[in-house]
Amino acid sequence: YTSGSTGTPKGVLNQHDGVANHLAWMSETFPLSTDDRVLAKTSAVFDVSVWEWFWPLSQGACLVLTRSGGEKDPRYLLDLIESQGITNVHFVPTLLRVFLERSDLDRCQSLRRVFCSGEALTAELRDRFFERMPGPPALVNLYGPTETGVHVTGWVCSPGETGPVPIGRPLPNVRAYIVDDKLN
Repeated sequence: YTSGSTGTPKGVLNQHDGVANHLAWMSETFPLSTDDRVLAKTSAVFDVSVWEWFWPLSQGACLVLTRSGGEKDPRYLLDLIESQGITNVHFVPTLLRVFLERSDLDRCQSLRRVFCSGEALTAELRDRFFERMPGPPALVNLYGPTETGVHVTGWVCSPGETGPVPIGRPLPNVRAYIVDDKLN
């Protein structure tokens, strides 16, 4: 299903090749080991759940599922990250903003990567992430409409970057076009 950002959420037909391409890119760019623990908190009806589930399972890493509704509770998520030693997690920027308000983020020592998608990752939120998160873990901005089989561009943010957060470069086997309002 689409997120509904352009109206009402709707089901879309998709092909496996976009998903397979995304998973291949994730596996090559962000390899996992049997020590990794990926938190799956996205509802199975949304596209992000596909990589949250199949990326760790395809590489022999551990998949940790949240309880129903747990994805909306920053305290529960923090408890789960700490108790389960979560190394990789996805946040939509709105939830990341709320999560970063916690005063006990030092409990996130196990996190190695935080992925963001679903809406624009602002420069302010990127900067706040690097100020607040211990380590800090890598912050990866992903972009892609549901119709493409999850994400089609990616950008690894760096502390000290200035300006807007890019949506990134096209993944392998993907072309991205910048068009004006007339589609030129």
